[in-house]
Amino acid sequence: IAHATRSVVMRLGVFYVLALFLLTVILPWNSYQLGASPFVGAFKMMGIPGADHIMNAVVLTAVLSCLNSGIYTASRMLFVLAERRQAPARFTALSGNGVPITAILVSSIGGFLCVVAAYVWPKTVFMFLLNSSGAVILFVYLIIAMSQLVLRLREPQKTRLVKMWLFPWLTLATIAALVALLVQMGANPDTASQLHLSLLAFGVSVVMYGVTRFAQRRVARVAT
Repeated sequence: IAHATRSVVMRLGVFYVLALFLLTVILPWNSYQLGASPFVGAFKMMGIPGADHIMNAVVLTAVLSCLNSGIYTASRMLFVLAERRQAPARFTALSGNGVPITAILVSSIGGFLCVVAAYVWPKTVFMFLLNSSGAVILFVYLIIAMSQLVLRLREPQKTRLVKMWLFPWLTLATIAALVALLVQMGANPDTASQLHLSLLAFGVSVVMYGVTRFAQRRVARVAT
């Protein structure tokens, strides 16, 4: 985990920060075109032929990678929830290689159903999914930052395997920045709907968790 954490920081610095820095120094400030990729524009300015085809291949590879990551994450999440008795026990079924095959099949079916729904209702489903998840990722990062702050304060500094720069001030600054982004989303009419739908999705998840915990405790009381 410590090695993976350090490698993520390096990859973010190379593939995101460095890439954006190169775009800002290559492209003019007023070169933005609606629907055009800035990477394609940078490749064209550098004289690289077939920039459109290159970026299409890169985007296709990235989308397939995201799809693979999404199925992996969804299936493992279903497996863990089933182990904690917060989902049907069938999701704990494993193949001969130790793969949660049932959870993977259900996750894949859910993905295909979303594709069909997006095809049938192209103007509603995609925008609803996009808006309802617009701020969810900020909620996730906010909870991660708060959890890290609490857990690191509980653990003695000498026993921490992964050191962090400027702790706890950097973590507090990150939490403040995420809260500021959420406030800005709510104040902006263009993004307020994303925040409201994301809060609705987050609230539904919290309610479902509470109902599941209540049902588990009730079953435990009956059993004892």
